[in-house]
Amino acid sequence: MNDARIPPHPELADISLQQVLEALVDPVRRSILTQLAAADDDIKCGGFDLAVSTSTATHHFKVLREAGLIRQYYVGTSRLNTLRRDEVDRVFPGLIESIVAAEGQRGAASLATTRSGRSAKRTPSVA
Repeated sequence: MNDARIPPHPELADISLQQVLEALVDPVRRSILTQLAAADDDIKCGGFDLAVSTSTATHHFKVLREAGLIRQYYVGTSRLNTLRRDEVDRVFPGLIESIVAAEGQRGAASLATTRSGRSAKRTPSVA
């Protein structure tokens, strides 16, 4: 395998909690994280359900990689992504599970609101 094609990955000892939290503040990046956490296998960059352009998705993958949350590697011409769950759990115990659980609750609440016929966005009533 050609190591020149593999992007650099930081050692988690060099990553601060601040950097990890800043990476996870964006909903697209949290979506990538939760999709990886739920996947049975690693996911190609184009295999995620994301509502952003390819170039924007590339930026989000880079932020997550630089924060030590994901690892990217090539198989043939495909760049795959894997969650660094075990490594992250050693440095920040419970962080990934907490994010996944919070996103799951948010998704369930949004679905319940949509099913009940109310809009997720609230508009002020005019008197």
